[in-house]
Amino acid sequence: MKEARLYKTLEQGKVRCLTCAHRCVIGNGKRGVCGVRENRDGKLYTLVFGKLIAMNVDPIEKKPLFHFYPGTRSFSIATVGCNMHCLHCQNSNISQMPKERGQIEGSDFLPEDVVKSALKNGCKTIAYTYTEPTVYWDFAFECSRLAHEHNIKNIFVTNGYLSKESLNEIAPFLDGANVDLKSFKDKTYRTVCGARLKPVLNTIQNMKRLGIWIEVTTLLIPDLNDSDEELNDIAVFLRDLDPGIPWHITRFYPTYRMTDRRPTDVEALRKAREIGFNAGIRYVYTGNVPGEDGEATFCHSCGARLIHRWGFDLMGNRITEGRCPECGAEIDGVW
Repeated sequence: MKEARLYKTLEQGKVRCLTCAHRCVIGNGKRGVCGVRENRDGKLYTLVFGKLIAMNVDPIEKKPLFHFYPGTRSFSIATVGCNMHCLHCQNSNISQMPKERGQIEGSDFLPEDVVKSALKNGCKTIAYTYTEPTVYWDFAFECSRLAHEHNIKNIFVTNGYLSKESLNEIAPFLDGANVDLKSFKDKTYRTVCGARLKPVLNTIQNMKRLGIWIEVTTLLIPDLNDSDEELNDIAVFLRDLDPGIPWHITRFYPTYRMTDRRPTDVEALRKAREIGFNAGIRYVYTGNVPGEDGEATFCHSCGARLIHRWGFDLMGNRITEGRCPECGAEIDGVW
């Protein structure tokens, strides 16, 4: 347990958490939406500081990040908890543990332990992932500062529901992010995720403003967020922000509390990819379907295949000093 870095004291022993966009007002002895931040006698504590439930060495492509040091390894960590309650969560056993089971599990680690493990495993990055890094923001902040001292980059795999305060605070040490943009409808966010759309859009825009490399993922769920209109709205939003932002459109499989829907048709993924290209996005990928052209990176100028992937494996990379070897066009990314 550790006192949280970002909160404000209020009257009657209450506190306002400033870590995520919920900005929970928490009474004494109560916890926020995430289930891992607790008010104890007018002070806000994080209950998951260094209490890691998962640690793995992953390919960076698994995040997914396709334009950020491709082919490198990322030391990936997580605690329990999440500030959303998505009905289709693929990691609900750990993300919803504090709320559904009233438990906080994990083994104790220091930031020094995480950085040391990343160095030992030859990882270029530390990924704060699997659940939602915002709920263990305090630990991620300490790790990321130390990681930079050892020339290790930091990446968030996030639902984007950060507060402006927490994003600005960690921005000097946050190098890249993949942000889930689950829908372009506020109603969907409210009913399926227990959140709102606008804060997620704000995070994407602010990350771009702060110079953080961004890639965006949309899980394509049949009859929920897969209409041509909604996909075009997402594509136009990203294009207007920066056409070089890679957009990952991934296949849905029934899970958790959304087992009543069918898996996404592969043809629907291909169609969504075309919508992205037609809207003017330079790099659009399809995920959870190994072997598709949608895994490859193509030059946005001449169409040459530059990076060949199979699932999370990088089979070949022809990008030379950030440029296409065929036409010399600059390829957006961190190479």
